[in-house]
Amino acid sequence: MNIIEDLNWRGAINQQTDAEGLTKLVETKHIKLYCGVDPTGDSLHIGHLIPFMILKRFQLAGHHPIVVIGGGTGSIGDPSGRSSERVLQTMETIEYNAEKLSQQMNRLFVEGNDSANSFEIVNNYDWLSQLSLLDFLRDYGKHFNVNTMLAKDVVASRLDVGISFTEFTYQILQSIDFHHLYKEMDVQLQVGGADQWGNITAGLDFIRRMEGPEAEAYGLTIPLMTKSDGSKFGKSAGGAIWLDSEKTTPYEFYQFWLNQQDEDVVKFLKYFTFLSKEEIEAIGKEVEEQPHLRYGQKRLAEEITVFVHGQAALEEAQLITNALFTGDVGQLSPEQIAQGFKNMPQATAPRQEANLPIWLVDTGLVDSRRQAREFVGNGAISINGEKITDLDYTISPEDAIGNQYIIVRRGKKNYYLVTLED
Repeated sequence: MNIIEDLNWRGAINQQTDAEGLTKLVETKHIKLYCGVDPTGDSLHIGHLIPFMILKRFQLAGHHPIVVIGGGTGSIGDPSGRSSERVLQTMETIEYNAEKLSQQMNRLFVEGNDSANSFEIVNNYDWLSQLSLLDFLRDYGKHFNVNTMLAKDVVASRLDVGISFTEFTYQILQSIDFHHLYKEMDVQLQVGGADQWGNITAGLDFIRRMEGPEAEAYGLTIPLMTKSDGSKFGKSAGGAIWLDSEKTTPYEFYQFWLNQQDEDVVKFLKYFTFLSKEEIEAIGKEVEEQPHLRYGQKRLAEEITVFVHGQAALEEAQLITNALFTGDVGQLSPEQIAQGFKNMPQATAPRQEANLPIWLVDTGLVDSRRQAREFVGNGAISINGEKITDLDYTISPEDAIGNQYIIVRRGKKNYYLVTLED
């Protein structure tokens, strides 16, 4: 199947401006296409990832994706999906964020990729910053009808609460982007989220006004991602799942995908992996027949973690997962402990020797000495993966992994991380 048929099978297309025309185009040539991202933050989260997965699929099919970092549009602010005005960022912040996002895009599209030369990153600040106010009004503003702009969902939804002229002009700037890329770089397709439909169609209208009605350009949007229960996709109890490993560790990232519901796993395999139709259908059968094995979740977590963080990060996440499941945590490095225990109960203790039952109470892990003695005597306490039953056992700084951490396990599932302090 061609790339459009594949996207349709995956349920990854919401709207197309000309489905028949785009299908014919990709069957006859390798095209250039783009998706934009404004540097309003210094990292993407997995909700942002979906349109870039589409670009990646086009890249793997031999096409040429371009990512537009919105250094110019980001200084204005996209009103899409917002009920109030954005707080404008400083240009220094925008430049910093743009660099961080560029690094993430290079990891997704370039590193370890034989098709790395079929990918580009551009920044729309490079051409938007060259426009004078008079150029903007005469050469571009004249081609946009205010009534048409007001009818776009992104603007219409804000009229009751108000929208500034700054954010009102955002669709003009994005249209300039599409026209610039079409004329200067032969880009024929823009991909975006469902909320970008109005901006995309405004850009196509502008291209045809400027280049003639026969100009061959297209738009495609992706569906709003939801889970089987109707809830919004992309967040965990701890908040957004970021692509930046400093914000969401590879272990947390892996665990997020590993914990998806059976009802969602095939849908997410279609969206977030590059497995074939045959592979995904076979996995779907496994999920249906042996859900307790969670085979689908494991493949999903493996594929997307490798894509975003690489093979080494996946192996480390699996090592931490296995250690926590088996209790063999003594093998973990301090760095791996920091990842695996980031959101688990933690305590601090002085770097000195102490009787274990007393130490458990002093660190707040157990309520009373009587209870602590019962836990130890019954074999319910493990230190760094080793079960301790000796009531006279002495905790010492030598127990600390990396001279820093002591891992306490109470029962089968209750882990605590104790950090020694001087």
